[in-house]
Amino acid sequence: MACLLVPAAEAIVAAVGAKVLKTREMKAPKTGHADVESVHIPFSRKLRWLSFLQFGGAFLLAFEHVWHGEIVPWFPFLTAMSDSASATQMLHEMATVGVGMALLTTAVWGAMLAVVHSMEKKAAKRTLQENE
Repeated sequence: MACLLVPAAEAIVAAVGAKVLKTREMKAPKTGHADVESVHIPFSRKLRWLSFLQFGGAFLLAFEHVWHGEIVPWFPFLTAMSDSASATQMLHEMATVGVGMALLTTAVWGAMLAVVHSMEKKAAKRTLQENE
């Protein structure tokens, strides 16, 4: 019913965090080898990956809920908000399905970061060896 709100909220937080982090990264002085820094992907871009994953998941959940008639184009937009029993069920779904999906997507993002980190280390090592 409203489980899509949890990953959507995380996506918004990640997008805002990425924007703030990008401005800080632009102001920070560059240190180290220029060749090694060219291989490094800034964390703001990696945080944007998380927001894209979360927005994509929220979009798919929204589509599924519209398909099943749980989201309607008139107020209160969520059919579960019409009575208190459905609202309780909706909050339970948000706490279980929504949080579960957000955690799973974040775990996939963490695995992506681990793979990218190892690739960055290999590329930086290769770049330093070529420059010597």
